[in-house]
Amino acid sequence: MATEAIGWWGVPLAIVAGTLRGSAPFLFVSLGECLTEKSGKINLGLEGNLLLGAMSAYAVSYLTQGTVGSAISPWLGVLAAGIAGMLLAFIHAWLSQQPKVNDVAVGIAMIIFGSGLAFFLGKPFIQPSAPGLPSIGLADWTGISQMQQTFRINLLFVLGIAIAPLMSWFFKATRWGLFIRAVGDNPDAALAMGISISRVRMLCIMAGGFLAGIGGAYLSLYYPGSWSERISSGQGLMAVALVIFARWNPVQCLWASMLFGGAQAIGPSLQAVGIDGGTYLFNAAPYVLTLVIMILTCSPKRTISGAPGALGTLN
Repeated sequence: MATEAIGWWGVPLAIVAGTLRGSAPFLFVSLGECLTEKSGKINLGLEGNLLLGAMSAYAVSYLTQGTVGSAISPWLGVLAAGIAGMLLAFIHAWLSQQPKVNDVAVGIAMIIFGSGLAFFLGKPFIQPSAPGLPSIGLADWTGISQMQQTFRINLLFVLGIAIAPLMSWFFKATRWGLFIRAVGDNPDAALAMGISISRVRMLCIMAGGFLAGIGGAYLSLYYPGSWSERISSGQGLMAVALVIFARWNPVQCLWASMLFGGAQAIGPSLQAVGIDGGTYLFNAAPYVLTLVIMILTCSPKRTISGAPGALGTLN
């Protein structure tokens, strides 16, 4: 955005624009992790799902543009990203439910496996240009170019906003939501109710992986809209911390994601008005925020608040 033309007013506008564009990957991964952790399992490997989803979306969009057209191929890419994330999550779900297997260890292994697979399969797609996802202009009626650029959003972001309250309602008001909460809080009680713990956790982890994969599609097909090995910048891992910050509440995941997205936009916004001093510090804002959150949530009382009772326990 041409923030130079409007001076310092460009900084808040650029931060708002960055929030609207950059928070979607955090949102999808955090919602996926929230669903997974509600069932009592931890999936640290969603960073790998994010990267594999980004690569799959870009590759499918590029390869299918000649067959289905550039308007449809990005959406096929989104579907492929979700499926890729779900398949990777299936491996995680199967491994993590073996006797005496630790979720965290499996998650770290899946980060390495998913990232390596994405880098290996994605090398031929670093240079080609794939069709991206379209955007919607919420302020096109104003006639002010800066406002128009600020309030351009993508449909995937709208979808993520819709999923957050829907998931919250699902947990509170549906039979399946009750099953998931029962499995996550007290597996023995869930077993007594006749609920299959392994099946519920398997489905939750796979659905979480699907959402993380879509977050990856957003990265490669919209913002920043390209595929490279460093495209995620650790957003998948930051989103795991975000779930703790949001107290395992999907709606609070939405607000926390927008906070992280806004923090990510501070550095580029200040650079746009000519402030270069402390560039690296401002660009590190999301990582600093993650560190602060982890320190603040180290208190036993705050960690327990809202956490599923059986979270991270061995099978």
